[in-house]
This record gives sequence, C-alpha cells and structure tokens, in this order.
Amino acid sequence: MSSNSALFNWFFLLCLVTLWGTSFVFTAISVESVDPLTVVFSRVFIAALILTSVVYLRGDRLPFDGKNWLAFTIMGFFGNVFPFFLITWGQLSVNSGIAGMIMAIMPLMTMLMAHYFIDGEDLNRYKIIGFTFGITGIAILLGPVFEGGGRAVLGGIAIFIAATSYAVNTILVRRLPRFSPMVGAAGVMIAASITILPIWLTQTTLDVDQLSLRSVNSVIWLGIGPTAIATMILFTVIERAGPTFLSTINYMIPVVAFFAGAYILSEPVEISSLFALVIILSGIALTRFRVDA
Repeated sequence: MSSNSALFNWFFLLCLVTLWGTSFVFTAISVESVDPLTVVFSRVFIAALILTSVVYLRGDRLPFDGKNWLAFTIMGFFGNVFPFFLITWGQLSVNSGIAGMIMAIMPLMTMLMAHYFIDGEDLNRYKIIGFTFGITGIAILLGPVFEGGGRAVLGGIAIFIAATSYAVNTILVRRLPRFSPMVGAAGVMIAASITILPIWLTQTTLDVDQLSLRSVNSVIWLGIGPTAIATMILFTVIERAGPTFLSTINYMIPVVAFFAGAYILSEPVEISSLFALVIILSGIALTRFRVDA
C-alpha cells in the first residue's frame, strides 16, 4: 500500500469517526424541539433518498424479490429504526457524551453474540476479561444516572439496548444474503423508512409551532451526514482497507462523542466518566489479543 493510499484511508476513517462521533451532539440538539419519532423517520428517509439516487446514478438497480426485501427490512429495523429511536429517546435525559460512551459496548456485545452464532468466533480468556472491563466501565458510567433515578435511568438503559441492537444487526449481516454494498445500503434505508412511516404518522407528537431552526437543521444533517454520507464512506473504507482497519473506530468514536459534548454543548466532564472511558477502551483492546493454539 502506497503512502498516499494509506493517507487517504486514514482521512476517510477520520471523516467517519467525526460524523458518527458528533452525531450524538446533533441528536441532542434535534430533540430540543423535535420528537424522537420525527427525528428517526427524517434521518432514514433523507438517507434513503440520497443513497437511492447514488445507486441509480452509478447504473445499479434495486432488487425486486421478496427475499431480499425481507432481509433489508430486518436489517433496517435492527440496524437503524430500533437503535436510532432508542438513542434519540434516551438522549432526552442522557448527555450526548455519555450516550456515545455507552455505545462503545457494541463491539463487545457483538463479540459475545458471535461466540454463539458465528463459526470460528469462540470466546477466549482475553475476550472474557475485555467484556468484563467493558461492562464495568458501563456500570461506572451509569452509576450517577441510576442514583438520580427517574427518566434518566430508562434513557441509559435504552441506549444500552440500542448498542445491543447494533450488535444483533452485525451478526445478522453476516448470516443474511449479501448484496452490492451501495444497493444494500439504499435498500436497508428504504425498508427502514417504510417500517417507521405508519408509526410516525400515527404516533408523532410534533408541534410545528415549537420547532426551532437549530433543531430542524440538526435533523437534516443527521440524515445527510452521519447516515447517508457516513454509509458511503463506510463502504469506501471497507473496500480500500478492509474491516480490520475499520475496527479502529471502536476506540475513537466514544472519545469524540464525549469531548464533542463537552466542547459544543458544555456538558460536564466528570473524572469518573473519563475513568469509565479508559476502562471500556481497555476492554476493547484486550479482546484483540489472540490465544496461541
């Protein structure tokens, strides 16, 4: 790999980390005046429009058979609609930085599930210790939340469940039929939009008179940046550098989320939160050790 190629790979990776790491800040701004269902529907609908346009501009076509669209619907639910809603709803009561750090448990939950559902992904002592570190870090993060009680407790639990949903989706992606990356991404977003549309139409609590331009702009950006553009960058990085290189984001996103919340939204920086972040990242690092046969 040439130095220029490696440089471009790191540039794309940092773009992806920035988009996903700051998405928690924009979610926090969105829910200031937009209800969670509207945030989620707008996010996946905007992304579906952009990604579908890209697919057809590239000369590709979406499939029409029911089997593929069933797979799109399953992945759209577990990888987008369900976790997006839980994160958005959770951030009504949980700081964006804390939300981003809770999401760091996702690769550890994926590792645990892969042991049971994916051949060749057995747990070893390093993975078990790493998972224990991760859960300990999450417990430290959520300690103050549980002490406060009320809706914040449910918000923290909702974000943890969202991380688990992403882990479920990761396992499903490896077991369901494979698609052309951009076609698959567009299909998943279309299916996600169709899935949430009736719920949004019947359950939304959007108050147009109370909307702020700041929140509306954040919702639009969530659809364009952290969802559509990030998806295109994601597949570019995987194609150019592979999934192992991409896994570096597991260390970087929670860090960006935490400090973006502190800098942009003036969220408090607690020593216990920093300590929890170090423990979680250490846990992720431990899972990378291999046991010699």
